Amino acid sequence: MKKLLISMILLGALTTFGANKKIVFIAGPASHGAGDQEHRAGCLLFQKCLDKVGGFTSVVYSNGWPKEANAFDGADAVVIYSDGGDGHPAIQKDRLQVLGELMEKGVGFGTIHYAVEVPKDKGGKELLAWSGGYFETFYSVNPTWTAEFTKFPEHSIANGLKPFKFKDEWYYHMRFPEGMKKVTPILTTVPPENTRGRPGANDAHGGNPEVQQHKGEPEHLMWAIERPDGGRGFGFTGGHFHKGWGEPNMRKAILNAVAWIAKVEVPANGMDVAVTDEDLAQNLDPKGRR
Repeated sequence: MKKLLISMILLGALTTFGANKKIVFIAGPASHGAGDQEHRAGCLLFQKCLDKVGGFTSVVYSNGWPKEANAFDGADAVVIYSDGGDGHPAIQKDRLQVLGELMEKGVGFGTIHYAVEVPKDKGGKELLAWSGGYFETFYSVNPTWTAEFTKFPEHSIANGLKPFKFKDEWYYHMRFPEGMKKVTPILTTVPPENTRGRPGANDAHGGNPEVQQHKGEPEHLMWAIERPDGGRGFGFTGGHFHKGWGEPNMRKAILNAVAWIAKVEVPANGMDVAVTDEDLAQNLDPKGRR
């Protein structure tokens, strides 16, 4: 009877935490200053957290798109944490087609920080469909400010999140599907008016007339989508500062999202995995003095 009970507990844990779901992390090359946009260190930290949970097989491809032809074989989810814009790893060569074929199979897809930005005419419609939204130049903005989150939706990615605030380069005013169809905002707040850019400046990342029209309105900084192909996606605009992953709720939001797009039942308290200062200090890119 005791052995049967132990077996049932282990089976339940395996079912809850993924039954060996495969997560492919694509970490962009070194970018920005020391401690900023640490793509590789961030992805390796997420991998370590998933290993602690168990039930996941994750692989991190550093320095951009994987060279291995079989990199995506058996993948349940693909998460990109990298620079974006014209240099976004997903829009080079035939990679949108490669990802599109994975999406048709229902593979999950997530983008973190700068990776939410692609050119409108090259990757825009794809990220809109696959992850639920994207940063569009001359429409979205990328200020650094302290965002405060006090309320969360009834959604698995929000499981276990508690009110928090953190200073980051929080992008907002994303391009979303009309009527937010199939998209659920996860992290929403009202940005300070001065973060919308200088009125009339209308540069690629701030001050455009459209974003100025929405002063005082809430903006979505993280979101999730349930796609018609059966897959799931998310976008998270924070993540400029590596120390942000030491904030329990920011880390939990990402881990919950990764589990959710891989179609894992997220625990009621979320993916609650602790990390240490030593964990955060590992795998940082050699960018000079810190």
